[in-house]
Amino acid sequence: MAESRSKLVIVGIGDDGLAGLTESARRIVTEADVILGAPSTLRLLDALPPKKVPLEADMPAALRQVREALKGAKPVLVSSGDPLFYGVARYLCDRLGKDLFEVVPHVSSMQLAFARVKESWEDAYLTNLAGRPLEAVIDRIRTAEKVGLFSSDEHPPARLAKALLDRGIDYFRAYVCENLGSPDERVTQAELPDLATMEFDPLNVLILVRKPNRPDRARGASHYRLFGNADDAFAQSQPKRGLITQAEVRSIALAQLDIRPESVVWDVGAGSGSVAIEAAQLASRGMVYAVEPEPGDVALIQANAEAFGVPNVRTVPGRAPEALGNLPEPDAIFVGGTGRQVTPVLSAAYDRLAPGGRLAVNVATVDGLATALETLKRLAGSVQVWNVTISRGIEQMDRVRFEAINPTFLLAVTKTAEPGD
Repeated sequence: MAESRSKLVIVGIGDDGLAGLTESARRIVTEADVILGAPSTLRLLDALPPKKVPLEADMPAALRQVREALKGAKPVLVSSGDPLFYGVARYLCDRLGKDLFEVVPHVSSMQLAFARVKESWEDAYLTNLAGRPLEAVIDRIRTAEKVGLFSSDEHPPARLAKALLDRGIDYFRAYVCENLGSPDERVTQAELPDLATMEFDPLNVLILVRKPNRPDRARGASHYRLFGNADDAFAQSQPKRGLITQAEVRSIALAQLDIRPESVVWDVGAGSGSVAIEAAQLASRGMVYAVEPEPGDVALIQANAEAFGVPNVRTVPGRAPEALGNLPEPDAIFVGGTGRQVTPVLSAAYDRLAPGGRLAVNVATVDGLATALETLKRLAGSVQVWNVTISRGIEQMDRVRFEAINPTFLLAVTKTAEPGD
């Protein structure tokens, strides 16, 4: 029979020490024969008699300490807050195996911070600034509704606020929550310009909440790609952010449109204009017409076109198919928004398409796919169809995970020349 091995229990603990633990968690800690933890956490347990071992900051050395502790009968490791939320538990489980550990979480300081400012955190972008490239974090912040950040010595709240303001990102209200759960707890609300001049205790959580009706600030760059630019390179509307044609789908669609330097292109249902603008870069000597019914999005198209330096984009305020009647004959058409008018819009667009021209349509639902496929088969006969499913690699601590974007469908046809043409 295999020899049973003791498990190391990883217990989350707050700044109030034993007093803040549940009865069962307190019993686990008090009955331990050895307790490992960061020196600052062990100081919360000074009154306990068990042997305490300060955990090394060097993780390979810490692993050796944990392996040694596992030889004991009742080893415990104490960690601040939730050990699985930017804590040590995940690292240990990944390296030594989950079967060697039990985890008893405490309330995370991030959870406490959102509770203090009375905001939900289920839809927030959460990260730790320690060891993360600041530019990568800012790229995620610029399109977020809410943000929760563990500050670091290298990136305190003031430095982050300055970095955001330098990039024109001024549309967040900030809250800095210090020493949560301790007697000297403090919550400070500030505008970003004021935050950039303030200093705080190193133990803080920074929360950013987007102000109402403020669009994203597009990421500045010294140059843009010809096509396939990152989604956040374009200013997008709120709260509809995320409805932009994703960079990967946009790249496939533009390739299928076979755009030439002199092409005339329509982007129907243009939204913030990402397809129209990249099409204009391809059709550098041609013209792109961006058809969009929403006034706010028309303004975004114009702003994005100016940012990309493409003067050959013309906005066409109005709803298809009515808005298509007076436009020049196109060599390529992208349909990214039809509402409930799938068949009328595709029929009107195909009717105006030049012989030999290409039409591509992007739909997000199975019902939309069925309607678009039936319509295009009737109009053109042969239809190419793609189910585009993309996952993007995201760095998280020392690992890479994949974050799926919403699957979508792309259809494309070529208009054949009429007999006798």
